Amino acid sequence: MAPHGAIMIGQAAGGGGAAVSIVPVQPADRERIRQFIDLPFELYRGTPQWVPPLRGELRRVLERRHPFFRHSEAQPLLALRGGEVVGRLTVFQNRGAGRPGNPVSAHFYHFECRDDPEAAAALFEAAGAWARERGSGELVGPYGFSTMDGGGLLIEGFAHRASMTMMHYHHPYYRALLESWGFAKERDFYTALVEREGFELPEKIRRAAEVALKRGRFTVPSFRSKRELLRLAGGIGEVYNRSFASHDDFSPLSPREIRGLARTLARVTRPSLVKLLMYDNALAGFLLTFPDLSGALQRAGGSLAPWNLIDLATEWRRTEMLIVNGAGILPEYQRLGGNALLYYELYRTVMQSGYRRAEMVQIADTTTLMLRDMQTLGGRIYKIHRVFRRSL
Repeated sequence: MAPHGAIMIGQAAGGGGAAVSIVPVQPADRERIRQFIDLPFELYRGTPQWVPPLRGELRRVLERRHPFFRHSEAQPLLALRGGEVVGRLTVFQNRGAGRPGNPVSAHFYHFECRDDPEAAAALFEAAGAWARERGSGELVGPYGFSTMDGGGLLIEGFAHRASMTMMHYHHPYYRALLESWGFAKERDFYTALVEREGFELPEKIRRAAEVALKRGRFTVPSFRSKRELLRLAGGIGEVYNRSFASHDDFSPLSPREIRGLARTLARVTRPSLVKLLMYDNALAGFLLTFPDLSGALQRAGGSLAPWNLIDLATEWRRTEMLIVNGAGILPEYQRLGGNALLYYELYRTVMQSGYRRAEMVQIADTTTLMLRDMQTLGGRIYKIHRVFRRSL
C-alpha cells in the first residue's frame, strides 16, 4: 500500500521489488521534512568534496517561509521504495522569471537520488505532471530559486570540493539519471580557478581602468561596515536585476529576497571584499567576493551552533581561497571602461587580500567574452555544472 498522499509510479526492475511511490512534502509534515533534509547527508557520507547545506535554511524553504513563496509556488517531492527514502527534488515555477507572452518554465532543484533510475524517473514524471497542470511545457534544472543560489549538475571536476553551498557537488551517476529520462543540455556553467602567482592583469585592461578612474566620473568605494553594506543592498539588487535581465530564465530578486541575501552575504564576507562601481555618484556595478568557508561548513555538518560560528570566524583568517560569485555592471556603463574596472578591482582584491587562489563561479558558456577574459587573466576552468532541459 502506498503511503498516505503518495502517488504510485511503478514496480522495481524485474517486478520483484517494492514499488516506487512519490510523496508531496507538506509544510506542516515534520517527518517528511526531516527525511527530505536528511537524504543527502546519507548519500554523501564520507565524501570529502561535499559541503552540507544548512538544515535551517532548507527547512525554511520546505515550510514555505522563504520570500520566494510571496510571488511563486513550489512542491518538494520524496521518492520512496518500500518505505525507504531513495530520492527527492523540488519542482517550482518562478513567476518573476516569466517573459510577457511566453509560458513560464518549470524548474527543479534539490535533486538527490540513489543510483536508482526508476526512482529518478518517478520523481521527474511527478514533477512534469505538476508542471503541466500549471501550463509549463518544459522542465529545466537543476536551478535555484534565483541565480544567486547556483545552478547546474556537476559533470566535470569531481575531484574538487564544492564552492560552499552554491555550486554543489554531485555523484557522477547523477548525469545518467537525468539523461536516461530524456534531459539534454540547456547550458553549462564554468568554475574558473585563478592562482595568485599566475594572475595577470593585461596592460590593456589596466590602462583602460586607470583612464576611466582618471576621468573622475567612475569611483570605486569600499564598504567600511556591514551596516553600510545592508543599507545599500537595495541598490545592489536593482543593478543585479537590470544587469542580468536579458539572460534566459533569469529570475529577478524581490526586495525581500534582496534583503535576505544581503544579510547572508554580510555574515560570510568582509565588507572590504565587496566593491561598488559608481558613475557620477550613481550605482553602476558591483563585485561580490568572500572567503571560502567550505571547510568550516563541512565541520558544522549543516548546523550553526555557537562553536560553529567561532569556527567560521577562524576560517575567515585561515582559508587560502577567495570566491567570486557576483559581478555585474549596467549595460550603459560597459563601454565607458566599467568592465575594465571590474577586472581591475578583482585583480587588486586578490593581490592585496593575501589569498593564494580565487574561484570564479557560475560563468555561463554563452558569455564568450568573459570566458576569454578569464583565460587572459590566467584562470583555468576546472569544474563544469550543466543545466538540463526536457520538453513535457
